[in-house]
Amino acid sequence: MRIISGIYKGKKINGFNIDGTRPTMDRVKESLFAMIGQEIKNKTCLDLYAGSGSLGLEAISNGAKSCLFVDKNEVAIKTIRENAKGIPNASILKSDAFQIHQKIQTQFDFVFLDPPYHLSLIKPTLDYLLEHKLLKKDAIIVCEYEEENFPLEPFQLLKERKYGKKMIKIIKNSKML
Repeated sequence: MRIISGIYKGKKINGFNIDGTRPTMDRVKESLFAMIGQEIKNKTCLDLYAGSGSLGLEAISNGAKSCLFVDKNEVAIKTIRENAKGIPNASILKSDAFQIHQKIQTQFDFVFLDPPYHLSLIKPTLDYLLEHKLLKKDAIIVCEYEEENFPLEPFQLLKERKYGKKMIKIIKNSKML
């Protein structure tokens, strides 16, 4: 794995073999970042269920102001620390996704949401982010999943793509805070 675009293009990313994770393939990541384009510039990002940190690192490489990487897996946290060496504005938090509101006071412009597929966590996580006011108005959330159906309300669908069994849904927070 590697960072595929931006100022850190070509930087190697470890962690394709972290137990319980499945990294986003380069071609999917390339397509995803082509879809979000310039929207990521100068934005505060959250890479939730971060795994190797691949999506958040790509965001920083493409001009994001900062990214908070959150995972509860100790091996993932160690891997993200290694992968983020030399990259400013990368913060790492070992935490359960449903407890971060106790540890941070930030609202995010962009969220990468890539939970373990078999647990159907997209909808509960979106509800949690709204309930604890962790999303800015018009925040963009990138959801990566397989076969999980979730209602979009109060979010607005911006784009949707399928890559084999993998789905990417890009949604926008349309709820007033």
